[in-house]
Amino acid sequence: MSMPSLKFNTQDKPEFVQELRKRVSGYFKENKISRHANGQMKVKTAFMILLYFTPLVLMLTTVVSSFWGVMLMWTLMSLGMSGIGLSIMHDANHGSYSKNQKVNNALGFLLNFLGAYHVNWKIQHNVLHHSFTNVTEMDEDITNPVIRMSPNQKRKWANRFQAFYAPLFYGIMTLYWLVAKDIDQVFRYNRKNLLKTQGLSFKKALTHITFHKTWYLILTLVLPILIVDLPWWQITLGFVFMQFGSGLFLALIFQPAHVIEETDFFTPATSGTMENNWAIHQLRTTSNFANKSRWFSWFVGGLNYQIEHHLFPNICHIHYRGISQIVKDTAKEFEVPYYQHKTFYDALKSHFSLLHKLGTGSYDRKAAA
Repeated sequence: MSMPSLKFNTQDKPEFVQELRKRVSGYFKENKISRHANGQMKVKTAFMILLYFTPLVLMLTTVVSSFWGVMLMWTLMSLGMSGIGLSIMHDANHGSYSKNQKVNNALGFLLNFLGAYHVNWKIQHNVLHHSFTNVTEMDEDITNPVIRMSPNQKRKWANRFQAFYAPLFYGIMTLYWLVAKDIDQVFRYNRKNLLKTQGLSFKKALTHITFHKTWYLILTLVLPILIVDLPWWQITLGFVFMQFGSGLFLALIFQPAHVIEETDFFTPATSGTMENNWAIHQLRTTSNFANKSRWFSWFVGGLNYQIEHHLFPNICHIHYRGISQIVKDTAKEFEVPYYQHKTFYDALKSHFSLLHKLGTGSYDRKAAA
């Protein structure tokens, strides 16, 4: 079984896409800058990597061995884990960090140091999410067995409480990815012939997953248990805390970018052709938030400029602020929606409000095809 064929309508305002790309390209030419990482991005890269690995080293060398000291190390690792995922690995696996693909591959591989498999991430995120944003049964980012994230999904009795229990499941996201999700995905992606898009066979991918998760668990859990002079359950508690904190933070950054009251949700068109062209589809399904907060944007890898990221995933996030006004003005000129929330709180409020409406059945907007 392969992925169903789905095409976007190239006749839908093609002049918008052409003009937008021309203006953004002009921005880089006029300012004589590269689309890839600059000096500021490289400093951030070093900071995030050190934020994750330094606390681990301090624990393994027993420089820090008290309970509260170790818990502080796990907390810092949680921040570093989020920072690497949002600010480094994400750009690298999109191929936008560097023009040198070897650099992208090396930094993209950092995902394995966080407990996930980089190849599966590329398929779920680059191939499925970016290609078919908010399209039911194709975008796995809105597919969740316990949380109803689209009006096209069947509503279950328990969904009426999902606005309250969603944070719990968001928190265990990376733990689930570590112990089960990658295994499940490699079986499903093999059946859909998606592993071939990454040049892998099923056997090779499964071997990779087993090997990488084994050394990851030895490095981040087994060795601390063996070396740090604390009860095993306290080390395990810290490890789980690191995973939970990072999972919750990552979900709260990504979900308010697409699953909010303003954005649209789609079902695969029976004709095989969607209503809009790909770029307009991205604008209808994506939203920005907290764009005036430079510190927030710095830490979350510019992913509060989600519109710019979805339109130009081949551009390093360090440039999103610079091109955002171009995108906004062009969208306004061609009467294309440009959704944004002033603050992160406003975006979260819209997300959980939508979860409540989807859970109780009070969502009254029809999904498009």
